[in-house]
Amino acid sequence: MLTQLISRYWWMILLRGLAAIALGIFAFARPGLTLSALVLLYGFYCLADGIVAVAVGATGGRLWQSLILGLVGIGAGLATLFYPGLTAMLLLYFMAAWAIVHGIFEILAAIEFRKVIQGEFMLVLAGLASIAFGVLILWHPGAGALSIIWLLGGYALIAGILLVIASFRVKALA
Repeated sequence: MLTQLISRYWWMILLRGLAAIALGIFAFARPGLTLSALVLLYGFYCLADGIVAVAVGATGGRLWQSLILGLVGIGAGLATLFYPGLTAMLLLYFMAAWAIVHGIFEILAAIEFRKVIQGEFMLVLAGLASIAFGVLILWHPGAGALSIIWLLGGYALIAGILLVIASFRVKALA
């Protein structure tokens, strides 16, 4: 049953990956963005990613990790969008917390998927990339907005590519 469920919604994983790749490309193409633009971009990304993850989690009771991941993403996105005047440090801590929680739940989802697909390690790697991103932000919070844009761009590209690869592996189950 889980095989049919995740293979039917493979495209949602693909959308998450493509959105992350788009975020990464934009971050590298426009590194001079102001902090307020980064706040809005990050907030919309978290919100969109969270909505997709909730939709995936709501399709079946066994995908509770995706549901929790989505709620965390929506919370991070809404908090960012409703309070765009947050200090850079507070934004960094939001980003770090979201990335670490996101990574943990992607790894938990991969553990669940290992029962039905091969190559679930792509989700583990995407989760590890999220955790590494969050830890790097916590480790060097004063690195400045430009370096955070580059970190965000690199993280988004890596995680997005891994999610796209994982989506096609899930699609192959259909």
